[in-house]
Parts: sequence; C-alpha cells; structure tokens
Amino acid sequence: MKPLLITDCDEVLLHMVRHFGTWLGEEHAIAFDMAGGDFATSMTRADGTVLDRAEMWSYLDGFFPGQMARQTLVPHAREALAALATQADIVVLTNLQDHCRTHRIDQLAEHGIVHRVECNQGGKGPPVARLLAEYDPSVAVFVDDLAVHHQSVADTAPQVYRLHMVSEPDLAIHVPPAPAAHARIDDWVEAQAWIEARFATGRPAQA
Repeated sequence: MKPLLITDCDEVLLHMVRHFGTWLGEEHAIAFDMAGGDFATSMTRADGTVLDRAEMWSYLDGFFPGQMARQTLVPHAREALAALATQADIVVLTNLQDHCRTHRIDQLAEHGIVHRVECNQGGKGPPVARLLAEYDPSVAVFVDDLAVHHQSVADTAPQVYRLHMVSEPDLAIHVPPAPAAHARIDDWVEAQAWIEARFATGRPAQA
C-alpha cells in the first residue's frame, strides 16, 4: 500500500484570490478586501454596498472557468508534488462545478502538475472517505486552505492527517489556523517535509 495525498488547488497549488480581486476591479468595478475574511463580506461596489452571498457566487462562477488563465503557480508547489509523487498517489480535490474539471486538469498541466483531479461541491469529508476506500492507502494526508473542509474531513475520515495551508501571504495573515487541522504551514518547502514525515510513520492519524 502506498501513501495518499489529497490536496486542494486554489490557494494551495495555484494563487486565486489576488487574481479574482484584480478581475473584479478591472471588469466589474468591485473592490475585493482580503482582510474581509468571508468572500461574501469582502466584495463591495463603488457606492459602498456589500454584495450578498448569491451575487458573490455568481462572480465566482464567472471567474471559473473563463478567467482561470489568470491564476499563477504557488512557489515550490510543482516541485513538492513531483517529489511526493515518487512515493505516494496524489489526487487534486477541488471545489468547482463538474463542468470545470477538464479546464482544471488542463490548467494544472500547463503548470507541470499532472495528477488525478476530482471536482466537489460542499464539504470534502465524504469525497475524501470515498478516495480512502478506493486507494486503501497506508497513510493519507489532506491539504486545504479552508477550515470548514478540515472539520468535514475530521468528522468523516479522522484517520487522515490534515494540513492547513493558505499560500496567499496577504490573505494568510487574516486567516487563523483551522481548529480541526493537525498543522498550519503556508509554504510548500516546509509542507513537503511535514507530509513526508507523516508518510514515513506508515500509521493513520489518531482520531
């Protein structure tokens, strides 16, 4: 049995928030504040009105897939995944609509990252559990930028090691460590070493 790495994409492998904010300003005259915490409270029009949650989702749907070419690679992500792939299976679990899957696969390939991609909507605990049943790994690690997904995985698959990563520095300073994660690391060089150490134990996380 091999280890399994299940990793998010946006703000883990690819920068998204800064480019989303730039697009909102350029194309829609909407200001995006990374200190806002929640996307739904971070987007304001020129008259100062805050967009509601439904409007926020409509703009996110507008960014994906049409504006994905704006996204840039997180430093050291490609190299870390290449090294980890020598000993583990890797799945990119991304919360996008299913019609974006091929776009995400092609986008990652353009950055030299070629691994299985699965799209998901909602909490990531259930799809992580399904991947565990499929791969039956010796040990599994989950990487994501959102605390809600760490809690979902902790509830559904507590044997998975959970690493909280927010790769955008201007956003990371406003995001506290996820309570349900085992560690918070925002840099792939250090994260690679942490993941390799979890793989080396050959044992699942303690519930």
